[in-house]
Amino acid sequence: MGSKTGGLSIRGVRTWLEGPGGNAAEQGGRFKALRGAAAWVTTPLLPDDYLHLANPLWSARELRGRIVDVRTETADSATLVIQPGWGFDFGFRPGQYIGIGLLVDGRWHWRSYSLTCPPDWTTPRRGGKRLISIAVKAMPEGFLSSHLVNGVPVGTIVRLAAPQGGFVLPNPLPEKVLFLTAGSGITPVMSMLRAMDRRGQFTDVVHIHSARTADDVMFGTELSRLRERNPSFRTHLHLTADHGKFVPGDLDAELPDWRERSTWACGPAAMLDEIEHHWRGAGLSDQLCVERFEVERSAVGEGGRVTFGASGRTAEADGATSLLEAGESVGVQMPFGCRMGICQTCVVTLSSGHVRDLRNGDEHHQGDKVQTCISAAAGDCTLDV
Repeated sequence: MGSKTGGLSIRGVRTWLEGPGGNAAEQGGRFKALRGAAAWVTTPLLPDDYLHLANPLWSARELRGRIVDVRTETADSATLVIQPGWGFDFGFRPGQYIGIGLLVDGRWHWRSYSLTCPPDWTTPRRGGKRLISIAVKAMPEGFLSSHLVNGVPVGTIVRLAAPQGGFVLPNPLPEKVLFLTAGSGITPVMSMLRAMDRRGQFTDVVHIHSARTADDVMFGTELSRLRERNPSFRTHLHLTADHGKFVPGDLDAELPDWRERSTWACGPAAMLDEIEHHWRGAGLSDQLCVERFEVERSAVGEGGRVTFGASGRTAEADGATSLLEAGESVGVQMPFGCRMGICQTCVVTLSSGHVRDLRNGDEHHQGDKVQTCISAAAGDCTLDV
């Protein structure tokens, strides 16, 4: 039984403090009055400043989380378990991704990673608190991924961006499903598989995963256990060290009914290009859903000085550095989501100058709306942000 004072339970206060803050602006008069009174008492600081001192996760200004566990998956990958704070949407759809920001050497570094847990995931080890997980594979050229896998300590506070993405399963599930993954492309599919297992909703599901060797397979042991618990789930590991790269043309021999299946594919860009070509050739593009982790940069601008109008800050950026990265390098808080040119969250107005789309070389001019995550300076320019 939670104790009560004047009709307000201690448990209720705790739930209010630890629960989502994303809808704070939409809540009614009592909530606004309480926050307003607190702001008046705590002036010149805001209530959020004091809440942050009490608990770093109690922030209504931004989504935050605390890393509570780091588990090795393979020699170069790890699962990070995170306890989110105020405002996180635990009702995300399996297959979606989040942005995660980590403070390293005085700078915030942001990347997007697929959630690997099912929605509303809890574990007795953490007292029934709702948690999320991501899995990160360290890349030779990836500063942040290597740090997350090899150097981030438990207890680290991170910033989070809300779950998003369209690489998700429909409801109800198709009768026949095919997953094609390679490397870390397995991560969004693990969220889907775990959700199916948790809900007892496996239909006829086949998963073909490519990795160099058996030791490089992320979640290998769990995949075996999922197969044992669910007779309608079949997995096939394609080990490239023994059999070469996966070729979509081999599906006719390995899985004769692949044309009848709704397919989700995630992995390296070259593999996805081949899969899309193969499905298009079979007239089945509408049965294929693809998730890409990489921005294909085919164009490089000249670079220049980028001015951020609202703050007056400037950054010197080369032609391969995105406007988003340039802003973050000088402490400008930029809107963003996927960081891959998909979600449109990062769109701002180009006040002056020219920028170039890194994917195709298209140039944008004064007054255009531009995506800062996939655009670079083509000379000096100013952004309305």
